[in-house]
Amino acid sequence: MKSLGKVFRWMTAATTGAIVVACAQGAAHEARTQTGAADARLDMIAVLPALGPHPSLGHHGDLFGRFVGTWDADYSFIAEDGTVRHSRGEVLFGWILDGYALQDIFLGYPKPGSNDERRMVTGVRFVDPKTDKWTVMFAAPALAAAVRMEGGAEGDRIVLRGHDDHGADLRWSFNDIKPNSFVWRGETSHDGGKTWRLEEEHHMTRRAGGRSDSTP
Repeated sequence: MKSLGKVFRWMTAATTGAIVVACAQGAAHEARTQTGAADARLDMIAVLPALGPHPSLGHHGDLFGRFVGTWDADYSFIAEDGTVRHSRGEVLFGWILDGYALQDIFLGYPKPGSNDERRMVTGVRFVDPKTDKWTVMFAAPALAAAVRMEGGAEGDRIVLRGHDDHGADLRWSFNDIKPNSFVWRGETSHDGGKTWRLEEEHHMTRRAGGRSDSTP
């Protein structure tokens, strides 16, 4: 399994409710138009989304529930020599699994004029109401990469911690959170958390009106 750093470098090279429904709407519409009937391949998509959190979560779902919707993303990837590479994309959040979990998709747009395909990774996050702690299962299937992160609110931030496949410490955080913007940071430590290196800093802005089929 490739390291998380390689996952994000891959996203850069590619110029990286209802979250899944939002991405499937175009395909679903096309399938209905061509066949004039429902497409059984979309049955799973139809039952996956939820319009809100399950009642049993109470206020515990609010921490990440406030991010539901579509966000325009300015991705920044920081090399060890300090140089920064930017790419554009979008991030989508939505409730799934009868409201017991949230899913996010990080999309990276192809470079203009290229024949590259869009790239995406995803995360499924859920909260334990007894502890108020969140678990995030991150997956990049195209690279057979997966990471488990855990955490929650720390002051006015959200901080998640875990390890990559080489044992390095990971720290992902949501910072400067406002109704229509936030900053996502990804950091790595190779000395047990004594020092951290900032590898990604992504600036998100909420898209007015949500996602449309014309989005790249």
